[in-house]
Amino acid sequence: MTDQGTCWIPFDQLEAFMVDVFTGIGVPEADARICADVLIAADKRGIDSHGIGRLKPIYYNRIVNDGIQRPVTEFEVVRDKGGTAVVDGHHGMGMVIAKRCMQMAIDKAREHGIGMVVTRNSTHYGIAGYYVMMACAQNMIGMTCTNARPSIAPTFGVENMLGTNPLVFGMPTDEPFIFTNDYATSICQRGKIEQYAREGKSMPPGWVINQDGETLTDPARVLKELVDGTAALLPLGGPGEESGGYKGYGYATVVELFSAALQQGAFMKQLNGLTNGKKMPYCLGHCFMAVDISAFTEPEAFKKTTGEIMRELRASTKAPGAERIYTCGEKEHLAWLERKDKGAPVNAELQRDIIAMRKELGLDKYRFPFD
Repeated sequence: MTDQGTCWIPFDQLEAFMVDVFTGIGVPEADARICADVLIAADKRGIDSHGIGRLKPIYYNRIVNDGIQRPVTEFEVVRDKGGTAVVDGHHGMGMVIAKRCMQMAIDKAREHGIGMVVTRNSTHYGIAGYYVMMACAQNMIGMTCTNARPSIAPTFGVENMLGTNPLVFGMPTDEPFIFTNDYATSICQRGKIEQYAREGKSMPPGWVINQDGETLTDPARVLKELVDGTAALLPLGGPGEESGGYKGYGYATVVELFSAALQQGAFMKQLNGLTNGKKMPYCLGHCFMAVDISAFTEPEAFKKTTGEIMRELRASTKAPGAERIYTCGEKEHLAWLERKDKGAPVNAELQRDIIAMRKELGLDKYRFPFD
């Protein structure tokens, strides 16, 4: 236990608890294991904004309290042609939908060289990096993107229109970790703000603006005003054009198109989860792509070249005062090396969520270090 009330829980225990929570609210066991695996993967990689911390507010509450997500997933293939497919997830478990879609893309890439699957009427699918790692494990390049609740203001605007809309690639290397850029097209993602709120910290200025264009730093206020539509995240690059904010805005729009236009799904304000003030399903859209490296070159040669590029980047001249240069996916690997024997950090607020779910579902067999 640390001075801040945070304790470390072994991954195996935390994952087993999440499986039992998911099955306890009606998710079939096989699907529950997929959902828990995606969440624990985030904690293992140091992405605390998308791990156990989202179990209650994003999944448990939406199924149990709000009734806007279905615990049993109906996976419908609407179109299937060559290397492409369109899927309707019918508001089921986003992680289950996403894993099946990426596997479809991988299978199609194995046959056609490239596979691409798009999804409509899905729900939050956890860390995007999980799905590109699936492709990399099969000697393939992976890509995924997803739209989300309105959060990002367009360049020169103050209204939250686009989601945080990650556009994520994964490429295998000859190193112990893959290359993956697992992040949003906004300066920060909503989950990071939720994490700041849980920890009682102020956000750095320049992440979020109000309708007067003024920066906001109170995470609790920001989370409320994002829902009200009176606050907005800034795209990568920040406000205006001088620092390249239009680039983040453009990439966020690309994700919106991939996640809605191809499958004729919901987009932007249609994803706010409200109709006449009543909570409704979020109707998210995703896109998954797998590229079979062997269709272009030998996988081992690709991995070696990719690794050499990463190593040369890290060996390049550092800025004054900088200790080291990182490449994408490296920090997540280092987080795993640090955490593999310790488990996941669980702060006081998250402990209260775990205790509440344990009590409501009668999971008294679980005893944690904070008990």
